[in-house]
Amino acid sequence: CFDTEGKLREFGSEWRTDDCNDCSCSRDGIRCCTSYVTPVDYDKEKCESIFNKETCTYKVVEKDDHSKECPVHSWVG
Repeated sequence: CFDTEGKLREFGSEWRTDDCNDCSCSRDGIRCCTSYVTPVDYDKEKCESIFNKETCTYKVVEKDDHSKECPVHSWVG
């Protein structure tokens, strides 16, 4: 398989891309999906979600004070 950067990947190999997708190569081709879940049910007026590309995770914090986390009631991924 050739990945999106043109790098040759072996059948059965798995890797994580720079944009936080988990990919695998098989005889059927390459399959990729997000490696993270996205917060969808939280107080969007008071809080904001911040994506950390180093850890491939979201954190939901108060807009006025990023040291305070907000409750999230639902995630999708």
